[in-house]
Amino acid sequence: MAENDREGYDRAIGLMRDCATEDGFLATPTERSNYRRIWGRDGAILVLAALRTGDSDLITTARRTLETLARHQGPHGEIPSNVDPATGRISYGGTTGRVDAGLWFAIGCAEYWHSTGDGTFLDALLPAIERLRFLLGAWEFNNRGLLYVPMTGDWADEYLQSGYVLYDQLLYLHAQRGFAALHAEVHGSRDHALLERLSRLRHLIRANYWFDEHDTAAGDAYHEVLYRRGQEAAPHCANRYWMPSFSPSGYSYRFDAFANVLASLLDVADAGQRQRVDAYIEEELLHDDLPLLPAFHPVIEPVHEDWEDLQMMFSYTFKNNPYEYHNGGLWPMLTGFYVADLARRERSDQARSLLRAVHRANALAMDGESWSFPEYLHGRNLTPGGTRHQGWSAAAAVIGHHALEGRNLFGIDDDQL
Repeated sequence: MAENDREGYDRAIGLMRDCATEDGFLATPTERSNYRRIWGRDGAILVLAALRTGDSDLITTARRTLETLARHQGPHGEIPSNVDPATGRISYGGTTGRVDAGLWFAIGCAEYWHSTGDGTFLDALLPAIERLRFLLGAWEFNNRGLLYVPMTGDWADEYLQSGYVLYDQLLYLHAQRGFAALHAEVHGSRDHALLERLSRLRHLIRANYWFDEHDTAAGDAYHEVLYRRGQEAAPHCANRYWMPSFSPSGYSYRFDAFANVLASLLDVADAGQRQRVDAYIEEELLHDDLPLLPAFHPVIEPVHEDWEDLQMMFSYTFKNNPYEYHNGGLWPMLTGFYVADLARRERSDQARSLLRAVHRANALAMDGESWSFPEYLHGRNLTPGGTRHQGWSAAAAVIGHHALEGRNLFGIDDDQL
């Protein structure tokens, strides 16, 4: 390992330790807004990174993270968006709940058990997992296999995306894999009805979120009229990348980096789709000076019709100026997931190049302090932005490092069910 790579990894492990508390991983030790709390989403990503390290202290903190989230589960099965154990304050979301908090929690629990074999943990958390599983089924609303996600209902909580969001469906797919693995462990048998639902969800994703000229969704479109109109309106997207979402009002067409990476990591994409997404990322997204993935592309500018609606989407202050935050900001965390995907597909040279970019981004200075681990970088100026000492920016470096050593990010797959 090159010296700079070793420093980047060691610094990342150091920040993960700084995020560790008796109650689990904080999103950041930095005092800002509600960031210095244990989050369902951030916490689970830190759990995945901790499991890759094999470090007993970090793995203990991973378990405590999940236990804290379960202890503060809502009355219907809701997993907190974030918890402040010091004050007892719990948030299940802002103007709407956070669908992906529960999805990440389910994934974290199953992956923790799969990695550690901790039966005591499983026995203690199984009731919370089952309540969550029931709630997620209710969030399908029409019992047709896809989750409906309200505006601001997932990690893009200040961006214009809602309805049947691909990112959430992919997490739902892996959460159901986890449910199936846990059922087999507890009952000693396969849950065939769940496995059928899982297979159906994977089929729905493949049929409804990838456009091509052959109309492969024929007979399998979630809503045939919406699908055909979406395909007709976006021929420039066909065979290039996965569509981010659709709703009763139609399809969205911007590139969603998290969704496209997860489609490959979770084995929904086939070889041809992976190749096309890789080409789109390389040709359209990666900055020559510092190749990091943006959350969404293209950027929403003041001249665009979406701009007025975007300006209304914020909790504390408006963050989504062009090339900032979700609106074209560059994210070390997302890039770390892509490194894991590339490494798993044995594209090691590209993975190492992007991992070095993650380290370089994490090393940037904020408030006069180097190794600031920024939340994101400005998409044009490459300056750090958002909250510093972001735990999942550190997790990205750790996940990417171990992926290149052959440790896959997700341990549970279809072959084991």
